[in-house]
Amino acid sequence: MTTLMPFSSTPAPLAEPSTADRVRARRRHRQRRWVLVVLLLVAVVIALFMVNLCVGERSYSPAEAIRVILGQKVPGAGFTIGRLRLPRASTAVLAGAAFGVVGACFQILLRNTLASPDIIGITAGANTAAVAGIILLGASGLALTAMAVSGGLLTALLIAVLAWRRGGATSRLILIGIAASSMFDAATMWIMIGGNQYDIQAASRWLTGSLNGARFADLGPLLVVMALGMPVIATAGRALDAMRLGEDTAAGLGVRVQATRIVVMLVGVLMLATATATTGPIAFVSLLCGPIAANLVGPGRSYLLPAALVGSAMVLGSDFIAAHLLAHTYPVGVVTGIVGGAYLIVLITRLTRSQPA
Repeated sequence: MTTLMPFSSTPAPLAEPSTADRVRARRRHRQRRWVLVVLLLVAVVIALFMVNLCVGERSYSPAEAIRVILGQKVPGAGFTIGRLRLPRASTAVLAGAAFGVVGACFQILLRNTLASPDIIGITAGANTAAVAGIILLGASGLALTAMAVSGGLLTALLIAVLAWRRGGATSRLILIGIAASSMFDAATMWIMIGGNQYDIQAASRWLTGSLNGARFADLGPLLVVMALGMPVIATAGRALDAMRLGEDTAAGLGVRVQATRIVVMLVGVLMLATATATTGPIAFVSLLCGPIAANLVGPGRSYLLPAALVGSAMVLGSDFIAAHLLAHTYPVGVVTGIVGGAYLIVLITRLTRSQPA
């Protein structure tokens, strides 16, 4: 005789997700967040780019700006946008991206938020070489770019030799870089003392970091270096992500640590020095972009591309503020210097408080 089982209205308990399921869910969440952050940053860069093209002493519509970009003739807007504003905004995008991504790369390689090129002296070395070219040789264009790149490379090599002569730690490299930066700054001032008034004014404007007078003719070297350097940085992105966990862990995961460091630092210095030669040293962009991008993306995802986009947005926004929203027109480096200086004070205060007494 068949026995009937009693009917139960209580639903069967749902199976808890396994550890693998939770890991996959977190990965999907991080991936969606990364894509959303990148799309938002792209939208911000495009919006700021269009604002810089359309707004000024005389404003134009976005439709007119797009027509100029496409090469169509627009009375009035053709000169103002095509000859003045478009080269300036394009330079801001490329230089900001270079400063941002190189700063993030150095901070990852050295595992220190303060290890940006403008803190550890590489920018100062490029500055000294460029000012020497301006005042002593009257250099400009490609010659000035070559001198800035050479100065940045030689400075990076000098700091690396001094810091790693006996396997020096990151803190030692930063301290040596700060000392080298002070020495190069002093050398720059000494060179400027011997120049004539016109050359000193030109060098001073350049040292502040400025997009005034930007031309497409001067953008070629930066465009070429970015086109060649960004794919190299992107290819090394996975290795850099592993190096965030430490060199020993990265080596255990199959990363060629020394080769990655040399390639990324070489390409980074080339990009940084070329951007510096094009716009001057726009202060603190390299320092700020990496931490901002890391906070936006969150843990577990690469923030190199977001750092480049943050750099473009920062330079575009700061240039607009410096040109239109202040009582006088200032170079873009004045605005980034004020913001970056305040951020550096806050950062150092937080790092000091987090250290044990």
